[in-house]
Amino acid sequence: MSRTLPEFGCQKSANMNDSLATRQRYLLVLLLFLHTVNTYMDRVCISAAKPAMQADVSGLTDQMMGYVFGIFAVGYALFQVPSGWFSDRVGPRRALTIVVVIWSIFTALTGAVHTAISLLFVRFLFGVGEAGAYPGATRALYSWLPARERGIGQGIFHSGARVGAAASLVVMPAIIDSIGWRWTFVANAMIGIVWAVIWWGWYRDRPQEHSATNEAERKLIEQGIEEEVSPNKAIPYIQIVTSANVLLAMCQYASSNITFFISITWFRPYLEEQFDRSSANLAAIPLLAGAVALWVSGWSVTRLHRMGMPVLSRRIPAMIGYSLGAFGLLLCTQTANSSSAWPLILCFSLAIFGVEMTLSPSWAFCMDIGGSRSGAVSGAMNMVGNLGAALSAIVFPFFVANVTLPFFAPETGTANSFFVFAATMNVLAVIAWLFMNPLRESPQLSRRALQVRLCLFVVIILLVALALVYTQFWM
Repeated sequence: MSRTLPEFGCQKSANMNDSLATRQRYLLVLLLFLHTVNTYMDRVCISAAKPAMQADVSGLTDQMMGYVFGIFAVGYALFQVPSGWFSDRVGPRRALTIVVVIWSIFTALTGAVHTAISLLFVRFLFGVGEAGAYPGATRALYSWLPARERGIGQGIFHSGARVGAAASLVVMPAIIDSIGWRWTFVANAMIGIVWAVIWWGWYRDRPQEHSATNEAERKLIEQGIEEEVSPNKAIPYIQIVTSANVLLAMCQYASSNITFFISITWFRPYLEEQFDRSSANLAAIPLLAGAVALWVSGWSVTRLHRMGMPVLSRRIPAMIGYSLGAFGLLLCTQTANSSSAWPLILCFSLAIFGVEMTLSPSWAFCMDIGGSRSGAVSGAMNMVGNLGAALSAIVFPFFVANVTLPFFAPETGTANSFFVFAATMNVLAVIAWLFMNPLRESPQLSRRALQVRLCLFVVIILLVALALVYTQFWM
């Protein structure tokens, strides 16, 4: 199904609605921006607290701390689809309130542990709770944003995570020094509880139910959603989530995370090892570049969509982003002999800018094809994407210590071989986007074919689970 451009009269009416409509949907985007700031404050906090926790928690060796990091990734990835389905089922108002309260409780309980085993248990449940953060928010955005505003909405929303991560790298150590690591987790938990109270009081699942939206804004949102209804609205969820569109979306999103998650795991210690301790503070710069990229990409997606290019509005920013990511990563390989950290910082910032450009079109793509099931569809993409995150955190030190490549990495001891690997994944993601089309219609499948698809989906989940457990605990 192809989307036709609106007639001039309809466009004039839409412009009038734009000028008369209230702006409550923008307040929604702001609330969700703060929501993602909070998610990454809670995630980065434990990394900053690691030295103090190891001195205070029985049995928390470096190896056990790795398991603690890993168990969060397992819980977070495995519960993406269930939490997305839950948001679609009960509505994002109730779902996100429950999700944020649950993960805030386990954030606070992190500050109460005294043994490594109890910490493992708490962080697994923290991951399970936080799994609903992004699918639930995506479902909320679907109900409140016209199709043409999904790109900028997703861009601003996701940039909060990068701002939160960058700020936390600087702020959390100072807070821990001031009030101690245990009370720092409690303080972070209280921020989440406050957000949940505000969310429950302000948000409504439908704009028509919100007293602060006027008729013009309600009509603008409704018409904007109806302009681009998914051609697969009546297709069963299992068929959608096992379609070529979603499978490609999963794979390309894993490619993005392979590059991005190095910026919040290994990049800071790598800078300190390769250069000096003061250079480690520069690790926040690529994250800030990523935040800018999300705004640029979100604006580009929205602009292209308003020009009547619903498919290219997703495809072009994503392909440009992955191309920039691959180029920046290859440039990183040429900085190994520099005595200053700045060439690497600038090249890696370009790479992060590139891969972060892909988030807005990726999540908008899930909204396009998922419709009222956006939570579960985006959860499936994010589930496999987190496999890429886990993989990168595990294989990065292996590449540094063991892998060489002609020209790019002739000897071990640098991350050049990993940068080439990540660049290759970005190139494959560019190719994947050539075949992704949110307006592609899927034919109705027979009951037998749906059963086969269901088995395929179960196999995918099991493979993701096994891969996560293996990479986190045995590699």
